[in-house]
Formats: sequence, C-alpha cells, structure tokens
Amino acid sequence: MKLTIALTAFLSSAGAFSTGGRIPSFNAKTASASALKSAVADEVYTFAKSEEIFAEAKTLMPGGVSSPVRAFKSVGGSPIVFDSVSGAYAFDVDGNKYIDYVGTWGPAILGHADPDVIAAVKSTLDKGASFGAPCPLENELAKMVIDAVPSVEMVRFTNSGTEACMGMIRLVRAYTEREKVIKFEGCYHGHADSFLVQAGSGVATLGLPDSPGVPASATKSTLCAEYNNLESVKEIMEANKDEIAAIILEPVVGNSGFIKPDKEFLQGLRQLADDNGAVLVFDEVMTGFRVAYGGAQSYFGVTPDVTTMGKVIGGGLPVGAYGGKKEIMELVAPAGPMYQAGTLSGNPLAMTAGIETMKKLSEDGVYEELERKAQKLVDGITAAAEKHGHAITGGVAGGMFGWFFTEGPVKNFQQAAKSDSDKFAKWHRMMLERGVYLAPSMYEAGFMSLAHTDEDIDNTIAIADSVLSQL
Repeated sequence: MKLTIALTAFLSSAGAFSTGGRIPSFNAKTASASALKSAVADEVYTFAKSEEIFAEAKTLMPGGVSSPVRAFKSVGGSPIVFDSVSGAYAFDVDGNKYIDYVGTWGPAILGHADPDVIAAVKSTLDKGASFGAPCPLENELAKMVIDAVPSVEMVRFTNSGTEACMGMIRLVRAYTEREKVIKFEGCYHGHADSFLVQAGSGVATLGLPDSPGVPASATKSTLCAEYNNLESVKEIMEANKDEIAAIILEPVVGNSGFIKPDKEFLQGLRQLADDNGAVLVFDEVMTGFRVAYGGAQSYFGVTPDVTTMGKVIGGGLPVGAYGGKKEIMELVAPAGPMYQAGTLSGNPLAMTAGIETMKKLSEDGVYEELERKAQKLVDGITAAAEKHGHAITGGVAGGMFGWFFTEGPVKNFQQAAKSDSDKFAKWHRMMLERGVYLAPSMYEAGFMSLAHTDEDIDNTIAIADSVLSQL
C-alpha cells in the first residue's frame, strides 16, 4: 500500500498517477520543479504483505530466497515480493507498481510478458512442456544464434548461464589440453567451483572473497587478472608459458556494476590468445543479444573463439548456451569425447520463447533505440546527482547501463569497490519507496527494455532528482 502525504489537490489536478497504476507520473516539460519535487518526495510505498511473506520464506529457504542478491543484504530492508509483471512494470503483493530496470536480470528486453512470446509459449505448451528428445525448435533457434553471433558456428543449448560456463571451461581445456585459465577480478561466470575466485556480483555483495566449500584444488588453475589492464594478463601469460587454456571474461562487466571495456583491451586479449595458443572466451550470458544483436563481440568488433550465452535467448525462460568455432565445438559429445548433458536442455518452451524474442530483436533500429533510452536515463540521473553535489559516473552499451557513486571513470572492480555503498543503499531504498525498482546491489548492471517509454524515463529522472536532493 502507499502512504499518502502529498497534496491531494496537486495529485488530482496534475493526474499524478498513471492509469491503473501507483507510480507518480509527471510531465517534465510542463510541471513546475517544485510541484515535481513535492509529488515524488512525499509519496512513498509501504510493504507490509511483502514483509510478512518474506518472514515466512526465511523459515523455508536459506535467507528466504532462491538466489542471494534478491535478499537485499547490501541495501538493507526486506525485499519486495512480486505478484506480476507486464511491459516495463512490476507489481508487488502490496499493490505497488514499479518502473522496473532489473528486467528479471536481463532477459526481459522486449518488456515483461510480451504478448507474442506468451501466446507462442502457450501454443507450444499444448504439445508438451518437455520432450527429452530432439525437436525442430532447437534447429530454428540454433540457426538464429549462428547467423547473429560472429564467433558461433555450432551451438549447444543448456539450462542456465552457469551450466553453459561449466561446459565451456571443460571444452577449452579439452581443446587445448591445458588446465589453467585466466579470468578477471569482478567477472562472474556462474557458481561452479573453478569460477568462484574474485567473482564480483553476489559474492561481493555478501562480502565473501570466495565461497566456503570450494576446495583449493578446484581453483588452483584459475588465475586472476585486472580488467582493462592488458599488462596484468601479459604477466600471467609470461609466468605460465604454454600452460593457459583460455582467457575468459565478460566483454562488458555486469557483475561488478556496469564496467565498459576499452576496445584496445579486447583487441589486445585477442592478440595475446592468438600468440599463446589460448582460446579467447566471451561470457555473453548477460551481454548476448542485450548490447547488440550479435552481442558485445559485434558491438566492439572483436571476435572470440568461444561464446557463452543465456538470459535473452530464452525470452524469460531458463536457458543457456555455448558455441564457437566448429573445430572446437565438434569435441562436445556425442560428436566428440568432451561430455556434457542436460535433461531439459533444448526444451520446447525455452526454444519457443527465444525464437519469438529474437524475431523482434532482429528488426531494424531496435538496439539504437535501446541505447538512446539507456543514455537518456543515465544522462538524466548523473546530471541530477551532480546538481546536488554527489560524485557519480555512469555509462551505457546498448540496452545495458549503470552508474557508481564515485568520481569516474571506473575501469575495474577495485575502482568499483570504492563507490559509496552507504549512499547507494539509501538511494536504492528511497527509489524503491517511490516506485522505481533498481538492482539491489551496487555490483549489478541495469537493463532497459523496448517497453520503457520516454515518459517512464522522465518520471524516473524526476524521482531520482528528488531523492538525490535528500541524500
């Protein structure tokens, strides 16, 4: 429910609430600054039912959640409990409506519950939820992925990004007959043992350097370099000559907050991999079909040997994939000896949702529009922060964005960690109470969808301006 303190007369005359929703809605061109400030500053949500449900959840599931970052540990308070989603909006069990910039952590690029995707999935469901056998939908989505992603000549579908990365690391070791891999501080590649080394995201949010239960033997072959620092990679290569199987990275970091690479860094990694007989891997679980139709490799013009994917290609259903050069992928069973399998891999529901999503993403101008809207949001919020005396830096790539409460630029995890976490926590809670749903960790990126309107963005900036004036 909402606690109403603002002037009823203003709300009534200005039409401050969107039809059928509970977010303060503003016309930034016509409303006065003082009126905007009053409306957004004084309208706050309450969360009694969410708190009740979450209290019960903590007695049933570890921390009350099925994935750690959802617990709001780094921002304080209890998480809100969703009831439904539609378009650019989320609705909680207390009846509150939010402009959502999490988008189920990236997949909702069309907007939540896209009618065409939902209709196609319902039609497929009539034929069965899972076959455990080949189906034509796998071929169709595979062809779309291969046509779109420069590095992919063959693809294997899985059920999650973590599962895709597990298959990938086994594959690159099998292909090179080497064990050691280089990853980067703050880059997250799922929760498999060998990757939980300086992994950013939920690990950083919880203040855990690694995870208990991961044996030293599982990570001794994982070597960490500094993101955007090519010299740190060269040093590791030189100290481990002819022993590195792969260089693995998020081509745009989304698990240390939003960190964009220098193009020269990616080009340098390509050259280092070639010079040392290593495989270059882009983990595009987050960036694939999110920053460009061909992923970050298309956006930056640097082609890896192997790519992992997920999120968007499942259209909101559980999915993952890894793909690459044919000569590498033909090592995967049953074509080759490198074993990986999955009961629900390639299931018809996920394939259908992915196909319908990618049809829309392949249309002209989609990614230009996503980046325009993301840039407008980041520019508006950084301008508001600077106006109120806050150090801030932000950036965008396609439909992915983020900002840090620190002087920029932020080029790596160490710099990201210097951001003002207390300020972020207060900012997150105050934005949430006023109808804007942001990722509950400063170590996560934000996501724009095609469903977000300029009015949504204007409203968000107006709310942010008011909140930043109070921090």
